[in-house]
Amino acid sequence: MYTPALKTKYKDEIVPALVKEFGYTTEMQVPRLKKIVINQGLGQAIADKKLLEVAVKEISSIAGQKAVQTISRKDISNFKLRKNMAIGAMVTLRRERMYEFLERLIAVALPRIRDFKGINNKLDGRGCYTLGVTEQIIFPEIDLDKVLKINGLQITFVTDARTDEEGLALLKRFGLPFKTDKN
Repeated sequence: MYTPALKTKYKDEIVPALVKEFGYTTEMQVPRLKKIVINQGLGQAIADKKLLEVAVKEISSIAGQKAVQTISRKDISNFKLRKNMAIGAMVTLRRERMYEFLERLIAVALPRIRDFKGINNKLDGRGCYTLGVTEQIIFPEIDLDKVLKINGLQITFVTDARTDEEGLALLKRFGLPFKTDKN
């Protein structure tokens, strides 16, 4: 049976390293990457529904899993937004697909960003990290000829780490290229 390389790396290298670094008494205390959520908010989709269909296709091809439309929860008159209008697309990746996506993100997509110097190392206070990508075209799955509009997207890494320090250590060990303090 196929196992992604990062999943094996987690079991063989990351878990023992984090046990040693944080002094855990058991391997079950080591934080895990629970899921990766890819989200794209499209405010322009209020006027043009075709943008939403394209976004769902693009995110589905990036993730390798069917994306769903997100809908608004309430009315906001200033934005001409009504409750239950489709305004974005998202997909949640778990298990093998999550590790495969993370591997592609680190090895292929992030190095394609122009003038890339690393990603910010600011977590949310509960050990989770959100990476903002300004252009979806950094992913090789996107055909440049078929892109209608360049949109950004958010990639959220949800861990079960109790502190930001533990979450950051976990994500660094996976190979996410965080900025150093010297940059």
